This record gives sequence, C-alpha cells and structure tokens, in this order.
Amino acid sequence: MDEVQAELVSLLAERGIQLNEVQLDKFEIYYRELVSWNEKMNLTGITDRHQVYVKHFYDSVTLAFYVDMSKIDNMADIGSGAGFPGIPLKIVYPHLKLTIVDSLNKRIQFLNHITKSIQLADVNFLHGRAEDVARQKGLRDSFDLATARAVARMSVLNEFCLPFVKPGGIFVAMKGTDPSEELKEAKRSFKELKGIWRETFPFQLPHEQSDRHIIIIDKIGATPAKYPRKAGTPLKSPIL
Repeated sequence: MDEVQAELVSLLAERGIQLNEVQLDKFEIYYRELVSWNEKMNLTGITDRHQVYVKHFYDSVTLAFYVDMSKIDNMADIGSGAGFPGIPLKIVYPHLKLTIVDSLNKRIQFLNHITKSIQLADVNFLHGRAEDVARQKGLRDSFDLATARAVARMSVLNEFCLPFVKPGGIFVAMKGTDPSEELKEAKRSFKELKGIWRETFPFQLPHEQSDRHIIIIDKIGATPAKYPRKAGTPLKSPIL
C-alpha cells in the first residue's frame, strides 16, 4: 500500500468504512484502465492518480456516509459516465446489485471491460437514454436506490431518476455547489414524480475543500404513467 492508497483507506476509516487489499487492488486496476482508455476516448478530465483517488473514488463513496448501504439491495446509477459513483460503491459494497444506465455506447464498453478486469458480479449495463430505459418493465419503480452524480439540474434529474425508484426507496443526487435554488425550482417536479425532499448534507472534499452536497429524496408512490416524457423533453422543458 502506497501513500495514495493509504490516504483513501484512512479517509474512509474515519467514516467506519474498512477497505481490504482485494478492494484496493480493484481500485488500482480501475485507475490504470481509466487512464489507458482515456487516451482513446474522453472519460474524465482528471488523470492524476491522487486526484482520481480523491475526486472520483472517495467522492463516489461519500454517498455511503449518509445512506445505510447494508439496507440497499439493488441500485441504479443514471448517466454514470466512467462509472461514478456506481463502480466505486460496488467495490466497497460487493453485495449490491448494480445497474448502470448511460447514453454513450463507448462508455458502456469501457465499463464492461472494467467489471471483467476487476471481477465484479451482479452488474448490469444498459445503453440508452434514461427516459426510455425507465419505461422498461423490471426497471421502472424497481430500485431501492437510484443516484446520479453531477448530471443535470434537480428539476431535470428528478425525471431522469425518480421513475427508477420503487415506492419506499430513495433517490440520492450528488452535487457540487449549493443546490438550494435548484431544490426550490424543482418543487413541482418532486410533486409530479412522487418524490419528497428529505435532507441535504453539505461537506467538502479533502485538500482543496471543494463543496459537495448529497441530496436525499424519498419516493412515496408509483411513477405516474405520463412520466418520464420522451427522450430529450425533460432537458428542453423541465417540470417547473
């Protein structure tokens, strides 16, 4: 274990999360493959090893500081990009059944490669727009937890993510800057999509102290039949 890995272990240990050697090996292979594939396709603007460990791996796992992951069986990561936060959470919590939805097939190919390289079981990849995928039987109103990291404003994100969550489940949005205005703007979309804002947890990443916010939304009923609207509509005309 070198300094970069030791820091990740220490930061997570502060929150009661223990990493073993096998998990550390998985993170290291993930890092190497991310940088290698990034030369062929645009997966991330961050390639410095220390920064990847803090700004991608640690940042992804921060969701678990505010959600009891032992109570989560299946999870959907919407617009996952290079696999964040879904893959780091799956490495730390191997029991999770993870479904990743992304609209770019190249990214899905990378994620397929990663899961084989680090031998992750129970990971399902779906290539498509969230609005279309959420209408599929077995996916709609089906997940204990849906999440998205820095994908869109809350008024749009609600329509991307809440249709995947089963009644009684949660949607967790991972944001950078203070989302207070976004949450006000999203009031109608919460109501329409059967979501209720529970709490926002602010914190800062280590070192540069960049702001982060974890927003927890409870799903209180089945998704109304008219949602999500057809692909592209939520972005063009959010529920306001």
